[in-house]
Amino acid sequence: MKVALALVFAVFGAYSLYVIAELGYLGLWQALLSNLAGRQVVLDLLIASVLLLGFLWRDAQRSRRRFWPYVLLTLAAGSFGPLLYLLLAPRADKLSAGLPRAA
Repeated sequence: MKVALALVFAVFGAYSLYVIAELGYLGLWQALLSNLAGRQVVLDLLIASVLLLGFLWRDAQRSRRRFWPYVLLTLAAGSFGPLLYLLLAPRADKLSAGLPRAA
């Protein structure tokens, strides 16, 4: 699972950097919000992100992990926040053994 998450993070990250290099961060938002279809996609992704953050919040409480850095990253960079949260999640056997947890 972690290999797949790392691959998605790397490929999507590279593509996102390419798009931002071409359009700029503000240009990306201008392009998205310039028409009705783009605004619908932004709202859809916003709803999905809020729902996902709710699940991550509950998981962070259960596993005693920090939550707010991932919220800020999600607000600034979309799915990179949840992807990084999942990538940095401690293994299940560490949680059950009571070993130190990743931040």
